[in-house]
Amino acid sequence: MRQTFRFYKTEIKEWYIDLPEWKGDVGELQMVEGADTMLDIIAGDASECRIDMSDDQIVDADVLTLIHRRDPQLSNGGDYFLEHYNGKKIGHKLWLCGVTEFVFGYLPQKIWFKKVDAARPAERRSGGMLDTRYLKAVIFHVRKLLRYDNQQRAPLFILSLTHSINTCIMKKFFTALMALSSIPTVMTAQKISYPTTAKVDQTDDYFGTKIADPYRWLENDTAKNTEAWVKEQNKVTGDYFSKIPFRAKIHQRMTELWNYPKYGAPQKEGEWFTFYKNDGLQNQAVLYVQKGLNGTPEVLIDPNKLSADGTVALQATAFSKKQKYFAYAVSASGSDWQEINIMDFASKKLLSEKLEYVKFTGMSWAGEDGFYYSGYDKPKDEKTKFSAKTEYQKIFYHKIGTQQSADQLIYEDKEHPLRYVGGGLTEDERFLVLGIAEGTDGSEIKVKDLRDKNAKGFTTIVPGFSTNANVVDNIGDKLLLQTNSGAPNFKIVLLDPKNPAESNWKTIVPEQPQPLEGVGTGGGRIFTSYLKDATTLVSQYTMDGKLEHNIILPGVGTASGFGCKKEDTFFFYSFTSFTYPTTIFKYDIKTGKSELFKKSEVKFDPAAYETKQVFYTSKDGTKVPMFITHKKGLKLDGNNPTLLYAYGGFNVNITPSFSVAAMPFLEAGGVYCVANLRGGGEYGESWHKAGMLDKKQNVFDDFIAGADWLIKEKYTSSEKLAIRGGSNGGLLIGACMAQRPELFKVALPQVGVLDMLRYHKFTVGWGWAVEYGSSDKKDQFDYLLKYSPLHNLKKGTCYPATLITTADHDDRVVPAHSFKFAAALQEAQGCDNPALIRIESKAGHGAGKPTSKTIDEATDIWSFVLYNMGVSY
Repeated sequence: MRQTFRFYKTEIKEWYIDLPEWKGDVGELQMVEGADTMLDIIAGDASECRIDMSDDQIVDADVLTLIHRRDPQLSNGGDYFLEHYNGKKIGHKLWLCGVTEFVFGYLPQKIWFKKVDAARPAERRSGGMLDTRYLKAVIFHVRKLLRYDNQQRAPLFILSLTHSINTCIMKKFFTALMALSSIPTVMTAQKISYPTTAKVDQTDDYFGTKIADPYRWLENDTAKNTEAWVKEQNKVTGDYFSKIPFRAKIHQRMTELWNYPKYGAPQKEGEWFTFYKNDGLQNQAVLYVQKGLNGTPEVLIDPNKLSADGTVALQATAFSKKQKYFAYAVSASGSDWQEINIMDFASKKLLSEKLEYVKFTGMSWAGEDGFYYSGYDKPKDEKTKFSAKTEYQKIFYHKIGTQQSADQLIYEDKEHPLRYVGGGLTEDERFLVLGIAEGTDGSEIKVKDLRDKNAKGFTTIVPGFSTNANVVDNIGDKLLLQTNSGAPNFKIVLLDPKNPAESNWKTIVPEQPQPLEGVGTGGGRIFTSYLKDATTLVSQYTMDGKLEHNIILPGVGTASGFGCKKEDTFFFYSFTSFTYPTTIFKYDIKTGKSELFKKSEVKFDPAAYETKQVFYTSKDGTKVPMFITHKKGLKLDGNNPTLLYAYGGFNVNITPSFSVAAMPFLEAGGVYCVANLRGGGEYGESWHKAGMLDKKQNVFDDFIAGADWLIKEKYTSSEKLAIRGGSNGGLLIGACMAQRPELFKVALPQVGVLDMLRYHKFTVGWGWAVEYGSSDKKDQFDYLLKYSPLHNLKKGTCYPATLITTADHDDRVVPAHSFKFAAALQEAQGCDNPALIRIESKAGHGAGKPTSKTIDEATDIWSFVLYNMGVSY
């Protein structure tokens, strides 16, 4: 309801904010002595407040401080005391009824009040009324002064004191006044009516601790009530996006930016070369093949023709040894489940056989006869295959011309259903190598020498699962192994599978100060990719470990693709960085020289932007690197829209890469930041272990410290800071917004692991227990509960404007995580910041998402970010 309040004359003294040159947390409140003044304030939801003091005490004080003595037990209150600057207490309470948490809760600890004896300047009067020009200035400066979480409503702080009246009426929000402001960053708030989410009486007992799970029913993603809830939530979110005035403009710009040819690095297969190309806005990249480097490209597989909406994606591919056959796997709607098809390469016709129910697999050909692959038994229930636990992965051999039912079972482990297993042949087809893992960390390696007629089974050359290792190649009857056993940054060794004890290993490339991220071979050489402060360094060695040279890259960034067949003399690699669109180079192994092969055609001027790497200090003193990208000439005034992205887990390295999806944000003056947190592998296994299991809180501390640093260094402020992460990074965002809700304006947890007590009960979530721990163990339950995002939301807390994103076919991190978190957040939200969930249909964890859906999602994300920061586009 709209109400009008009037402050009448009678020797009025008004306090108003006048900060023409804002310089941080210390501002000036000037007092002028009044004249005939009447001010009509139109607003709603009034709160009466009382000031117990006399005017004489105010007039007598030259400098006063307002000190917040907040009682954390009070939801809406706290005492404020007026004091002399010398610390002598005046001793009168200022009661701020019902508005403390919203208006004063984010004030700096001290605000300086300066008495001004001059009369009100003429330009600030208009026939006895407060001039609207002055009013606009007040709103602008108060928005700078207050760390207020809803930019659509800026509170106006006016105390009106008289000799005869010791009462003030203060407003929680001055919504109507915002219409007087011409500040372009102010948007109109949207009132959101969320769907009602039913609760069930579900409580679990974890070692004597009772944990309620009222939204358990949302775990059943195929139930009709869950489907109805999804539909209702998407309608609310869609309505919200439809009212963002510049969403269509961002979508148009995103489409323009995306519309350029994109190429993948060519791969040599005999006398043929294959490469991927997307003309611009094709939903899926097309796989081309050409004979020789100068041949005419022709389409080999066009996945856009496999579905009307572009939701079927091409995954693993493999030629037989002499290119007679071509096998390829496809997935539908972003699912991890795949099926394998086989093509006669000469005729381009498909064979009749099709392999179903495979995931996390490649195809390793044995000559022209068949190939090895990883598969599962048919799911017991097709309806629940996107959420049910996936068990008993096996290795099969498929012989060309036979049906899948006749495939030969090569390896299975009936005693350990929760293990991954992958199999492949060395290039010369001598060794069949099995890589086995109980999760995402730690491996076991078994091999079989197929030339040894006496070999009856597999030999374990690396027992599991305390180290990470993989077979790189073989040199005759010996194997090259990349391992971190006794070398946290990894090394390369040569071993004899007949005598695989570690004491018999021969070091070929010793451990370096930088972590060894990847190893490739080809042309009789070894290529090592190291990370130096999260950027790529590549070296070329002989097969016996002699360093020939370091490969000169185009700049500081990320390079990939180093390796080829034994007989090849060159290969192609790609290079990218934050302001360097992906570019393909041809590398000559003999000369060690790179030459440009294919330059990106994206409409982007790298000269207009800059990237720097900084190092900030985390809570425990650890130095953490962060990349910062923005337009050149950025003014560090604390008012730049900023997005902080990170991952922090699973030994994953987040290295520089160009993202066309980030361009609208950078064009709008945004600052794009990527932090390399512990839990990743940027500094080797020790960096990884410092952010896993019971040390996971280090990851959140690293991220929060990065946000604090950006604010301290005046890149941004809490009102202009967004945070984003996906999958394990979605956990990061959920945990940090729960721990420090006031620090961020916008939060974007994407396909996140948000229920840390039940994640291991779905699909392949059990494989993450080596990284996180499991609630099935008492000590691990204790620390998981402390940071689990779902379980640490507190009702009545003002959380950032939050957009949760997930997809209905995500069978990696099932959407139940996001569903339950959204329901809990909507219930807990203590202010008007939106708590929305965007649920994509016919999409999964991210892989294979069609261009149209990618553009739509990026548009919604940037629209949401800028709108809630109060930044127009």
